[in-house]
Amino acid sequence: MEIRSLVALLVFPLGALACDYPDEGNMPLRRAVTRVKLLPETEAWAAAVHKTGAVVQYALSLDREWHQGGRCYWTVEARAEGSTWRRFYVSPDGKSVLSESGRPGGAGRRKARASGEARAGAR
Repeated sequence: MEIRSLVALLVFPLGALACDYPDEGNMPLRRAVTRVKLLPETEAWAAAVHKTGAVVQYALSLDREWHQGGRCYWTVEARAEGSTWRRFYVSPDGKSVLSESGRPGGAGRRKARASGEARAGAR
């Protein structure tokens, strides 16, 4: 049994399971936290928590990676008063954010939209 385990480790090294880290300095880390921070549901929660005087923290864990659908995700937790409110999973390139359930997190980025008057004037 030990030989099988050793062979498995040699054939499939643990490093192969790690998310690839984009060669962009610390930008991927900041981008992952920002993507979670700017989700509409997270902004609403953070505003409510700030009103109580509590501090909101975002924790990015590179050692708690999550894999789904052939993609690798970093874990980002939104915390306040020592407890985790929600956990999100962000791809290292920042293009995909999933909620704890594995579904796309939030409504995505909000697109800027012209006012009704500007749209009416363009017709």
